[in-house]
Amino acid sequence: MKVVILAGGFGTRLSEYTDSIPKPMVPIGNKPIIEHIMEIYAHHGHKEFYIALGYKGEVIKKHFQNFKKDWKINLIDTGADTFTGGRLKRLEKYLSEDNFLLTYGDGLSNININELINFHEKIKKIVTISAVRPPARFGSLSLNGSDVTRFKEKTQLGESWINGGFFVINPKFFKFLKGDDTVLESSPLEKVTDLKEIKAFKHEGFWQCMDHKLDKDLLDKMIKDNKAPWIK
Repeated sequence: MKVVILAGGFGTRLSEYTDSIPKPMVPIGNKPIIEHIMEIYAHHGHKEFYIALGYKGEVIKKHFQNFKKDWKINLIDTGADTFTGGRLKRLEKYLSEDNFLLTYGDGLSNININELINFHEKIKKIVTISAVRPPARFGSLSLNGSDVTRFKEKTQLGESWINGGFFVINPKFFKFLKGDDTVLESSPLEKVTDLKEIKAFKHEGFWQCMDHKLDKDLLDKMIKDNKAPWIK
């Protein structure tokens, strides 16, 4: 199945790196995070990639110029200021025939991509979205007045679920994308929700986005300690 990676954002919260390179090129261990993401898909047999370029897209192009792996990589300029939905809309001509996979260029997981696809094909909706419970950033306290009755170290955020960023999408979704200023996570996903054309695939395993330097440091440490759950 074709894999789309949205790789055009500015990554302003990682400006110590993204002043000179795009966020998907920020290294985790000895390779950029986008390459780790592609390896997740390739491990499950999906090696045809459509990378939606924007901010400093030439850096990504240069990286993949002499790439040695047996992947088919299509690098498509989608505009420096285009929003997420607009980037996907610009790829419509490549994706109009069959279901496709979509993700962002800044998140890692040990999600089983083929189970995600099987779920999508079974429920027959326009969109399948991965739902994850991210790690909490702080330990939690239970209090009785000022007495601490229970302390629990950092864990997952209870019953809260968020968008994990791994999608399977039917081409019918393109009718909800209008132009470059379309935000994928706003009107388009809200509309398929209203139409009951979206289902969530719950992933209880590892998931981590790279929004801040602390996230990058955490992922780097996992690589260094040989404890990176997304690496097979």
